[in-house]
Amino acid sequence: MALENKLISADVVEVQEFPNLARLYNVSGVPKTVINDVVQFVGSLPEDQFLEKLMQVGYREPEPAEDGA
Repeated sequence: MALENKLISADVVEVQEFPNLARLYNVSGVPKTVINDVVQFVGSLPEDQFLEKLMQVGYREPEPAEDGA
């Protein structure tokens, strides 16, 4: 999705290299998906179920870019 839509971003984190993030998000298995710190789930989901989880978060306006001024 992030490749297809500029309003969506995605990060992949190796929890062995970042144990603090693993603890912060209570990673107990992989893959673990966290959407806007609101919805979390472990494991792979079929596309329709993934979209359902995504819709639970809803749409949010993108934050304005900092222009350094």
